[in-house]
Amino acid sequence: MSQDCLFCKIARHEIPARIVHEDDEFIAFHDISPMAPVHILLIPKHHVVSLADLTEADAAWTARMLQLVPRLARENGCNPLPEGGFRLVANNGTEGGQEIDHLHFHILGGARPWSKRAAPAA
Repeated sequence: MSQDCLFCKIARHEIPARIVHEDDEFIAFHDISPMAPVHILLIPKHHVVSLADLTEADAAWTARMLQLVPRLARENGCNPLPEGGFRLVANNGTEGGQEIDHLHFHILGGARPWSKRAAPAA
């Protein structure tokens, strides 16, 4: 873990967060500035800057991380498919809108319309 990384500090419980899931590899918590009725951040507990830093050696844990997403979405209030659903966002790098240099997924959902800050439907 990085000593100065905000998300590493959350993973070490040095900074409080509204945690909704934690296991040996990952921690998920409510975003402090939500862009949708449901806005959860899912991070690996070990420090990885972004998706661009992943290698083949990361395949197994990234698959487990992705498999958590639908369950966390459902457990935290996203409406079921097909009428409901959720959005998964991973910003990468400065031009990609990444603000914290620690890999994280935004899980967004809930009844529309969402805040105008959230990305429009693609």
